[in-house]
Amino acid sequence: MGYQRFVALGDSCAEGLADPHPSGGFYRGWADFVAARLAEEEPGFRYANLAVRGRRLDQIHAEQTPAASRLQPDLIALFGGGNDVMSRGWDARTVARRVDTAIRACAEIAPVVVTFTLSDISHRMPMGHRMHPRLTALNDAVREASVSYGATLVDLWPDDAAHDSRYFGPDRLHLSEQGHRRLAGHVLGRLGVPHDPAWLAPLPGSAGRPGLRADLRWLTREVLPVAVSRFRNRLIGRQPGDGFLPKRPELLPVHEETRSWAPEPA
Repeated sequence: MGYQRFVALGDSCAEGLADPHPSGGFYRGWADFVAARLAEEEPGFRYANLAVRGRRLDQIHAEQTPAASRLQPDLIALFGGGNDVMSRGWDARTVARRVDTAIRACAEIAPVVVTFTLSDISHRMPMGHRMHPRLTALNDAVREASVSYGATLVDLWPDDAAHDSRYFGPDRLHLSEQGHRRLAGHVLGRLGVPHDPAWLAPLPGSAGRPGLRADLRWLTREVLPVAVSRFRNRLIGRQPGDGFLPKRPELLPVHEETRSWAPEPA
């Protein structure tokens, strides 16, 4: 099945954080890799990316699904939930309702919807096991809603890549270029689209578990600055993602020769 109008919704992972485009100026990520491959199959293919970093599922639904509906996609990919898991005042039932609402809305917009579970962070983060119950609850809700609304699920929970830090950026949350390519391979595989097998091949050698020094550097360089920034934002009533716009709000063609996402010349 060919696709002509692909729209990605979600948070920073759907935007492509930790995978800067080689030309500079914006992030690339798995959705861009998927779009480039799908464009090879359809001359009239168009791609939009409405994702905004920091957004929870309820915000994704309120802000991005109306815009997606206007674009009339035949393929939607929804990647979200990480910010819900890390939010203060976590409540599993509330998040499950958000998951159901978001996936149902996507299914009402497009004939094909791709959804995702989140991978296990306990292997690469000190005390990451504390997030295990939240991740399990989120993933269970995603699986249930995907079945209910006929979505195509990319289940990342059992993926061994979660054990290899090379698939992740310095913050150990966002995917590196290798991680985004791997995720793109998973998506294309679930859609039945042939892709470069190297994207899913294990990386050579072994990265090993980060040691104590690496953990301390991670805490001081990645965790503490984010925690301070979020505390300051709460004091002024600012939420993560406020002030950021989608990197690609309209359906535009993919330029194969440059891998850029600019409109075609007039």
